[in-house]
Amino acid sequence: MDSIVHKNPKKLTQFVNVSDGNHLSISEHFNKEGIPYYRGGDIYNFYIEQTSNPLRIPEEVYNIGNMKRSHLSKGDVLISIVGAIIGNLSLVKTDSKATCSCKLAILRPKSIKPELLSVYLKSNFGQNQIQKFRRGTGQTGFILEDFDQILIPEFESDFSDSIESLISQSYSYHEQSANNYSSAEQLLLQEIGLEDFKPSKEPVNVKSFKESFGISGRLDAEYYQIKYEEVVSRVINQTHDILVNLVDISKSIEPGSAHYVEDGLPFVRVSDYSKFGLSKPDKYLSKAFIKDKKALIQKLKPKKGTILFSKDGSVGTAYYLREDKEFITSGAILHLKVKNTKTLIPEYLTLALNSKVVQMQAERDAGGSIILHWRVSEIENIVVPIIDIDKQKQIAELVEESFSLKKQSEHLLEVAKQAVEKAIEEDEKVALKWITEQTKMAVK
Repeated sequence: MDSIVHKNPKKLTQFVNVSDGNHLSISEHFNKEGIPYYRGGDIYNFYIEQTSNPLRIPEEVYNIGNMKRSHLSKGDVLISIVGAIIGNLSLVKTDSKATCSCKLAILRPKSIKPELLSVYLKSNFGQNQIQKFRRGTGQTGFILEDFDQILIPEFESDFSDSIESLISQSYSYHEQSANNYSSAEQLLLQEIGLEDFKPSKEPVNVKSFKESFGISGRLDAEYYQIKYEEVVSRVINQTHDILVNLVDISKSIEPGSAHYVEDGLPFVRVSDYSKFGLSKPDKYLSKAFIKDKKALIQKLKPKKGTILFSKDGSVGTAYYLREDKEFITSGAILHLKVKNTKTLIPEYLTLALNSKVVQMQAERDAGGSIILHWRVSEIENIVVPIIDIDKQKQIAELVEESFSLKKQSEHLLEVAKQAVEKAIEEDEKVALKWITEQTKMAVK
């Protein structure tokens, strides 16, 4: 804070308008289609549009009079203000229709560039102040009135412009990354003839007892919807296999909340990753637990080439590990290891698992409730399309290019954050020189 005091700081509320998201009860309208409705748990990426599977609401609900106060605009900065992770933030980069819950604060800049505002609040100086004013013990929170306690220095325009440029380039890399990933998804769907597939909306599918329960052991009518049969039949009419024949499947453990600490071995849960990457977990395991379970812990740490695959919560989310990891995962995450990488490329399988082909099988098996569970016996029997190996390689290359661009985007974000810290700790000229050096290194 001493560094800020010497920089002629002003109250944050002099630079922004502060509000929060929706307070209406609209949970009965949550859907998989419609307008994004962001909640506290969605604030794990710097760019909010990168959120994988936000809840959605119909446009008529979005347009309710009292909802309009929570409509988001390009340049808004969203901050989680209720729950375990206070201070996570995201920047709104587009004018696409979206809204959010009251668990998020909406900061709308009026005399500061949103790029500089978001990076400053993400820096140590911003986060330390936010954590200082959080309230409560169990269910902690940060009230809107406390935003006028947050101080922010005034920065020179050339430094502000430089941060804006870094974030713009970072977002450009992010967009290219998303486009490459989308191209990989489209190529898969083209290869299996599902590019223009539109699932049936017919809710009724007449089955005899023998044709239904006699085969699947399921009596819930939703399981037998025509759309699920259609997508599976498309896959089994070409080269395919079931997952258990393609991968070795292993489980992790649930150590229990008694072993959670603030600093220790990272414990990754379903909420800590998406198909695009890992976020910093908010749970860690104690040294005592690690020592007591030393051999098991070493065995459970995922190795390079492992595909993380969720069976609870957001079921069916797959992420491929490109290096050994020093963490363990919760029991809700399975570890998949491809048996024969000469015939099945892991990056291709990961994308296939995240595609509509497998996601519809997850939807069918796990049911339609908010908290989902996918049985391992059902996961083992996922039908996976197996396409030509050269096409698999093409898809894998697009995916790897996507993640390379994502890494460059994240690097520029980190450069921007550290530059803001240097500008405060030293001066803006030093920070600008450092930005130039770091961006040159990134190009090389």
